[in-house]
Amino acid sequence: MPVFQYRALDADGNEVKAEIEALSNKEAISKIRNKGLFPTKVTAKSGARKVKARREATPKRRKKTGKVKTKQICQFARQLSTLQDAGLAILRSLRILEAQQKKGRLRTIIGYVADDIEGGSTLSEAMAKHPKCFDRLFVNMIAAGEVGGVLDIILARLADFMEKSQRLRSKVRSAMVYPIAVMSIATIIVMGLMIFIIPVFATVIKDMSDGQQGLPWLTQTLLNISDWLTARYGLNALMVLLMPFVIIAILKLIRQFRYGRYALDTVKLHMPIVGKLVYKISVARWTRTLGTLIGAGVPILEALAITRDTSGNEVYAKVLDKIHHAIRQGDTFANPLRQSKKVDAMVVNMIDVGEETGDLDKMLEKIANNFDEEADVLVSSMMSLLEPVMIICLGLVVGTIVLAMFMPMVRLMQVLM
Repeated sequence: MPVFQYRALDADGNEVKAEIEALSNKEAISKIRNKGLFPTKVTAKSGARKVKARREATPKRRKKTGKVKTKQICQFARQLSTLQDAGLAILRSLRILEAQQKKGRLRTIIGYVADDIEGGSTLSEAMAKHPKCFDRLFVNMIAAGEVGGVLDIILARLADFMEKSQRLRSKVRSAMVYPIAVMSIATIIVMGLMIFIIPVFATVIKDMSDGQQGLPWLTQTLLNISDWLTARYGLNALMVLLMPFVIIAILKLIRQFRYGRYALDTVKLHMPIVGKLVYKISVARWTRTLGTLIGAGVPILEALAITRDTSGNEVYAKVLDKIHHAIRQGDTFANPLRQSKKVDAMVVNMIDVGEETGDLDKMLEKIANNFDEEADVLVSSMMSLLEPVMIICLGLVVGTIVLAMFMPMVRLMQVLM
């Protein structure tokens, strides 16, 4: 009979490590629970040895796999949940999904996962070998689903979580496309005027000013800018056009370091208008992640560690780290969160109520839903205001250029009259 190694918690919360004989993983979990223990990890000991022996006998080099689109992973989780709910074995489900997938990275990864499971690994262990496809959040939720025997429900929750996160991310990105496109085109047009059109009129304008008091300060400033852009064979103009890309590269370099990420995220949170949107998106993300993990049965400390690493905002990662240490020392979730002063009082109060009632996961989900809705409204409001603001700004720029060109003519006409 196969032997399973397991880790479990007893009634006092102490960890127990032992072995048990069972025909399957589910039977092993059932036997462990009959002993009054709560299993946290169950692995097939004999199966692992067979896998190792087989690999040593027939080593097979696997291809390196890259990142997979979130939409594909979400679809895979939804389909696997449906197959599990129908009662199919996990290995058969994976083989079915592998056959249905188009050729690509996901199909290759599903095949590798199925091979590992056939060799005796659990689904979470097999998926953990492909971190570019299945992140830490995904793997830990799968592990919780395996231990609790509710893998189909966990997969459905994962699919819902990923769909909501992807939907919000897509809305923010689509909201940024329009202003970036308009500003880019406007910048190119203004640069074209300054480089090709203004120099043509520069000689005429200077001739008009001969014998007079000189050019108006606005006209002179515009001509100086045009001369600077056209100097050095247009290298200055090229430098201006490349400046946004240089700034983006510098910001990416800064984000490679933790203190750099913390500084940039702090600046983003304190920016006018945009900071409010960043705040709502960040809070919605970490509350949804934490609520999903707790609802899946992941222990609170482990759930906080995972959420901290996947929060996407270093400011809230630091807050979650403090909460993690506080809970380990016997404090509540709400107290260190209140002391951080990084969230609204409403968020703290809802979490406090969730702790009191034992429905922390539901409260976190409600907070995430509320902030998602508020972020959607804020994005819509920003888009409705952004269009007239950009039109006004572009009008001011073009109007300033036209005014600067006509001011010498108006002055000449006044002199002649």
